[in-house]
Amino acid sequence: MESAGYAVESFSSAEQFLVSAAAQKAACLILDIQLPGINGLELQDKLIGADSRVPIVFVTAQGTQANRDKAMRRGASGFLSKPFRREDLLKIVGEAIEH
Repeated sequence: MESAGYAVESFSSAEQFLVSAAAQKAACLILDIQLPGINGLELQDKLIGADSRVPIVFVTAQGTQANRDKAMRRGASGFLSKPFRREDLLKIVGEAIEH
């Protein structure tokens, strides 16, 4: 993402993200489903509950149809199963930020 010109900030857990300033100012969140502590879908629920409008793009090895459907029904901007192409991620993130 940095090589494509995006400013990037990483977090070791969803909880760490939630208490950071990035939770209020992020232009897009690239999120895995499998995380330590609360998982990515639970983080998505917390952000929805907080009326966050940050677009979420899921990238995951847990790319089951059920997970994809759940994330997309809740408003995810995209969902990529690992492995994925760099171009696909950049396209989805770019579109998410534009909206």
